[in-house]
Amino acid sequence: MNIDASNRLWWLLGLWVVILGVGGWLLLRMRRRQQILRRVWAEDDALEERRIEEEDDPSKKNFFVRWLYLAGYRSDAAPALFALATALCVGAGMTVAVFWQGSGLIASSVRAANDVPGGIGDLATPILIAGPWILCVIWAMAPWIIVNSERKKRVRLVEQDLPTTLDLLATMSESGLAFDSALDKVIESQKKNRPLIQELQTFQLEILSGIARVNCFRRLSQRLEVPSMSVFVSALVQAEQVGAGFSNVLRIQADDLRNRRREDANMLAQALTVKLVFPLVICFLPGIFVVTLGPIFMKFIELAGGVTQR
Repeated sequence: MNIDASNRLWWLLGLWVVILGVGGWLLLRMRRRQQILRRVWAEDDALEERRIEEEDDPSKKNFFVRWLYLAGYRSDAAPALFALATALCVGAGMTVAVFWQGSGLIASSVRAANDVPGGIGDLATPILIAGPWILCVIWAMAPWIIVNSERKKRVRLVEQDLPTTLDLLATMSESGLAFDSALDKVIESQKKNRPLIQELQTFQLEILSGIARVNCFRRLSQRLEVPSMSVFVSALVQAEQVGAGFSNVLRIQADDLRNRRREDANMLAQALTVKLVFPLVICFLPGIFVVTLGPIFMKFIELAGGVTQR
């Protein structure tokens, strides 16, 4: 059976998809089998519980798994799925790049750019030739971009919810409620799909499971890795260790966080004038020059043309 050049690229893409799909399925199956065997052949229940606790501890994970963990991808299959998605994107990008180069679009684009006067074709030719491979690199980075954006989104949501949560905890603690009761009230009053509320629910479950409160606080900070949350947790850990009350600590932390957010807002406001310089110079000033000086130059050109005709 004869296969022309265009169909050959689609066969190549299909082969990539099949190979990567089967490889990912086999990898997931092997990981699941290893987990089942470890649990079946565990000789000591205490050893197995310790192993599970270490696996759930964010500080015990490697850099790649921890990066996915902090972005919210906490399934055991997340690293394998990320590697599979990256491989699929790389294969798709390479296939599209090969198809693009074989279609003749690059040669026609280079010829069209060379016809433009002013030497623009010489500047555009390297970009047009490297365009398919630049697109391939962008496709290969798509999973990393998605995970990084999810991580930034979680940090932004935590920083948005933390001041309100601290104010509510401080107010209820000052009114006489214990920290656990106040935390329960705060969780009930907030949306359940927010990252901070989800982590606080996990903190409550860890407390009920018998883990020491100080360790629960530290694990809460490690699961989020947000600077403001780390400062808050360190203050609570210190208060727990020295036996101080949480109400004063919560009020101090709430006021300190509000002051820090006010200072950050002032810094952003002061930096706004500097950031506006480039849009003003690039976008507004040319238009102002055209509107104000354009008619004058047109009159000057007409006057010069009339003088030269005489």
